[in-house]
Amino acid sequence: MTGFAEYGHALVAIVGLVLLQLVLSPLSAMRKTKAGLAPGAQPPADYADNGYRWHRAHGNLAESMPAFVGLVLAAILAGGSPFWVNLFASGFLLLRILLAVVHINGIGKPDKGLRSFTYVAGWLMCLGLAYLVVKAVFFNG
Repeated sequence: MTGFAEYGHALVAIVGLVLLQLVLSPLSAMRKTKAGLAPGAQPPADYADNGYRWHRAHGNLAESMPAFVGLVLAAILAGGSPFWVNLFASGFLLLRILLAVVHINGIGKPDKGLRSFTYVAGWLMCLGLAYLVVKAVFFNG
C-alpha cells in the first residue's frame, strides 16, 4: 500500500460503504419478496411500511455511493490532506450507517427530522471532500 498508507481510513470507509450496500441489498430484496413484489418492483411509498423503509435505505445508499467513492479517490489522487480526507470519509461512513438505522427503524419524521439531518451531514462530508480536491489541485494543497 505504498503511497496510500496515509489514506488508510478513507480507503476502509469505501470498503465499509460497499459492505453496507452488500448487506442492505439482499435484506431489502427479501422484504420485497415477502410482500409479494416482483424482482425490481418498488413497494408503495409509505414510511409506515417496513419493506419500503428497507428499500429506501438501500436505494439512498446506492444513489450516494458513486459521488462519495469518486470524491474520495479524487481527493487521494490529488494529494488532499490525509487528515481531512480520512476524517470526511470516515464521517460519511458513520453517518451512512446511522442513516440506514434511522431509515430501517422509522426513527423520526420522514422529512425535516433526524433522517434529513443525517443525510445533509453526509452531504456536507462530500462537499468537504470536493473542497479538498479543488484546494489540492489549484491551490497547491
